[in-house]
Amino acid sequence: MNIRYFAWVRERVGIEEETIELPGTVKTVSDLIAHLKSLDEYHASAFEEEDAIRVALDQVHVETDAEIGDAREAAFFPPMTGG
Repeated sequence: MNIRYFAWVRERVGIEEETIELPGTVKTVSDLIAHLKSLDEYHASAFEEEDAIRVALDQVHVETDAEIGDAREAAFFPPMTGG
């Protein structure tokens, strides 16, 4: 799966995107976040405030309880503000 990071999430992880093989236990976005947090201290830091991160699967905004299914891309970003 291709994982993309934006704004401060990208800054904390230290990369813009990566491709990872998901373990069979990763079924939901929440599972994916837990898996990413386990990779290293950079990912753990990026996801320590899970409630402050939004996610999109294949460019569609979803909640963390969403099933990943056959999605090819997950994108993580902070809430957007207008002005």
